[in-house]
Amino acid sequence: MTYNEIIECLHDLKDPEKVIFKEKKFGIVANNSLGIYHKELKMIAKDIGKDNELALQLFDSGIYEGRLLCSKMFNPKDVTEPLMEKWVKTFENWEICDSFCMGLFSKSKFALSKILEWTERKPEFEKRAGFAILASYCMADKKSGNELFEQFFPIIKREANDERLYVKKAVNWALRNIGKRNIDLNEMAIDVANAIRSYESKAAKWIAKDALKELQKEGVRMSNYPREIYRK
Repeated sequence: MTYNEIIECLHDLKDPEKVIFKEKKFGIVANNSLGIYHKELKMIAKDIGKDNELALQLFDSGIYEGRLLCSKMFNPKDVTEPLMEKWVKTFENWEICDSFCMGLFSKSKFALSKILEWTERKPEFEKRAGFAILASYCMADKKSGNELFEQFFPIIKREANDERLYVKKAVNWALRNIGKRNIDLNEMAIDVANAIRSYESKAAKWIAKDALKELQKEGVRMSNYPREIYRK
């Protein structure tokens, strides 16, 4: 498909009612949104395949769904830091933030550096991006040892007092995913959650309570990474 054909396809799928529904149901507020569900965009991206040039054109189209398609069509191996910085500054809701972080940034060679850098950022969705990359990297990296992930516990503790909804949810997400890599990290994550539970802020108490509920659940599903150590 050409750029013009994709744009035409997006307009054919336009549904203003879905824009309203996504805002009311999921809190997704986006400028110039056509109202197309993620699953439909995923199918379009799958049919087209990876195409960096088209992806960049779609990002610059001014259409919200065009930017979402960019996150699915750009090759993670070709991501550059300038592009990541350009994109992250445009994130206006959790959907587009997580789409880029899960499908693209966490698979790039800059994943770890951006976790460290962006989790210190002030803007809500830039900070969320750092934690969303971390949560996704826990699943993407199947070989690294526990020491790599242990370094992120102090960051989680540091940011657990952020009361903003989409930051605290991402901090919680990252803590839970680290704790589901293997049994050793599970125990460490539980200790971190218990430490956070003693904080005064409502955000920290929510993060801890929700994380402990999942991490201490009987039969919690673990990835057992790295496989050479944690075999079923």
